[in-house]
Formats: sequence, structure tokens, C-alpha cells
Amino acid sequence: MAGDSTSDAVARRALHALPRQPLSWLAQARAILQKDLAIELSTGEVVITSGFFALLVVIMASLAFFGGPASGRIVASGVIWLSLAFSAVLALGKTWQRERDESALDGLLVAPISRSAIFAGKALGVLLFLVIVECVVMPTAALLFALDLSVVGPGLLCIALFATPGIAASGTLFGSMTVRTHARDLLLAVVLFPLLSPTLLSAVAATRELLNGAPVAELSDYFKLMGVFDLVFVSGGLMLFGTLVER
Repeated sequence: MAGDSTSDAVARRALHALPRQPLSWLAQARAILQKDLAIELSTGEVVITSGFFALLVVIMASLAFFGGPASGRIVASGVIWLSLAFSAVLALGKTWQRERDESALDGLLVAPISRSAIFAGKALGVLLFLVIVECVVMPTAALLFALDLSVVGPGLLCIALFATPGIAASGTLFGSMTVRTHARDLLLAVVLFPLLSPTLLSAVAATRELLNGAPVAELSDYFKLMGVFDLVFVSGGLMLFGTLVER
């Protein structure tokens, strides 16, 4: 028995002495995403705060501007995406606040993790939070503005699939720029909204055309513009994130 315990101890020491395999890039990004999701599941502050704010914007806009089905289709296209843009700024502020607390970002930067993997994990987390907010905002807007989701729902889903990744990627990239500055939330909004203008305007215009009866196939130009925006900010974030977060 003593010999068995000694051999087990030697085997354990030999196992610990073996060089550990470095995580792949995808595993690193997944680890960052899982970290953010675990924190959100325990607190719920990002989704609850940004979702409630977006819901409040939709309700107030419906009370102020809804004048019937005809005007509702025009107003709803702007309300959906403006509420999402405002909630995105709020979600990004909450997400990066976690990294500011107790120098958590510095801990990530000294860890053996690729900077681009950190960006990818953070952007995927923001993307998931925004998708959850959209799942709350769009049915509420459809209810308050008398929209038939069975008709316009698939088109709204297509627009969201093209618009949301660019919003998440650009927000994550420029949110990292403000992580160590004063007046962070104000600066993030000032920097982010002009950059979101192409995709927001495209999403609003595509949604307006969709609600006015245009088929999804006729919205291809808007999809192309949003796709270019997604490509620019996803690739730019992967390349520039490491430079932006360095002291």
C-alpha cells in the first residue's frame, strides 16, 4: 500500500511537471465569453438594466408618437433601433466597468491570452446581451405599434442579424478606449453614435421599408451596407484592440 501511494505521488508530480498545452485562440475567446456570462448570470445587471431602459424607451415613444397603424409603421422603425442603440451604450458601460474594478483589465492583459481573443470574447458577450434585449424590444414594439410579427418577424430577424454584430464590435472596440478615462459613459456615447450612424440608418431604413410592405429581397442594398460595416469593425477590432488597451 505504501508503495502504491508513493508511486501515485510520483505520478502526480510527473504530471504537474509536464508542460501544459497553451489554449487555442478559440478556447481563449470562449474563456473570456464564459467569464462575462458567469458574471452576468450571477448579477444580471447588464441585461436587466439595458433591457429595462430599452423597454421604457419603446413604451414612452408609443405613448408620444403612435397615431394609428399608418404612423406606427413609420415610428416603430426608428424606435426599435434607437432604443437598441441607447441600451447598447448602457450595456457597454456596465461591461467595461467590470474590467475597471480592481484592475481586472490589467489582469487580463498580463495573462497569456491573445489581445484579439479578448476582443472576440468581449464582443461576443455584448452581442449576446444585445440579442436578449432585441428579444424583449421587438415583440413589445410589435404589440404597442400594431405590427404583425408573423408577417414582418422574419424580415426583422434578418435585419437584426446584419446590424447587431457591427454594433457589438464597434462598441467593444471603442469602449476599450474609454476604460481608463474620466467621464467614460459620456465619451463613449459621443464617440460611438457617429460611428454607428451607417448601420443604424441602414437598419432604420430597411425596417421602414419592411414595415411598409417591401419584401426582404428588395432590402439587399441595406444588407450589403450593414455587412461592410460589420466586416470593417470586426476585423479592425481584432487588429487594433491590443494597441488601444495598452497604457
